Formats: sequence, C-alpha cells, structure tokens
Amino acid sequence: MNEPTAYRRPAGHERAAVEVHIPTPLAPTHTAPLMPMQPGTIPAVTSIVLPDGCVVTGYAIEPPKPEPVAVKPAVSRAAVNVALGGVGFLAVCGGLLMLTAFVTALTALVTQLVILAAVIFGGWIAVQVFSASGSRSGTTVNIRKAVIKRNKFYG
Repeated sequence: MNEPTAYRRPAGHERAAVEVHIPTPLAPTHTAPLMPMQPGTIPAVTSIVLPDGCVVTGYAIEPPKPEPVAVKPAVSRAAVNVALGGVGFLAVCGGLLMLTAFVTALTALVTQLVILAAVIFGGWIAVQVFSASGSRSGTTVNIRKAVIKRNKFYG
C-alpha cells in the first residue's frame, strides 16, 4: 500500500485541487469618544431612523463646548510699554540736562581756580625775584647763573 510511485511518494497522497479563500475586509468603524459623566446623571435614550430604514438606539452625547475666548484689551501691552518707556526717558533727560550743566559749571570753576593760582603764584615769584636785589643801579643780572641764598642774589 505504501509503495513508492514514480515521484517517490507513497500511494494515496496524490495532489488535490487547492482552494484559496480570500477574506473580505470589513469597513473600519469609528467609535465615539467617551465623555466623562457626572455620577447620578444618566442621559436619555434616543432612537434614530437611518435613511435605509435601520433604527439605531443609544445615548445622546453632547458635543464638547469650546473654551470662551479671552477678551483682548483695546490697547496692546507693547504700546503701553513703549509709551511708559518714552515718559521715563523724558523724565531722565531733564536730570541728564541738569547733570551736564553741573559738570560744565564745575569744569569752569576748576579752570578759573587753576588760572587764579597760577596768577597769584607767578606774582609772588615775580615779587621775590625783583625785590630781592638791593642795588638799583640798572645792572642786568643773568638769573640762570645766579645763586639764591637767604633771599639775596649772588652772581
């Protein structure tokens, strides 16, 4: 009974016709999102008749309500910030103007004090130089070679 055939297979195992079954794909169904319900509140059951005559019964789900839109102010924050910055800048400009005037006045005062000190010190030196010589004979004294000892010139 199990004798080999020409194809080296045991008898009784001939090939049978193969039937191929291709599955029919199902249309995807979309489920409604679950809405959180407060305990104790059960929505009413409603029925809907579709155009083909089928009746669908279920709970009515209210669509989610959008968040209220925040009311925008009539003037933008950027415009307010720019205006406040301008007011602050104007307030500072007055102080800067006064500071500039103060620095200018201080510079003029220091300059005048330096000039006054130079005039007084120069005058004192001139008085010392010209009053120290006892002789008024009209001789010229070379100051570079003169030696000063106890307010007297020795040439």
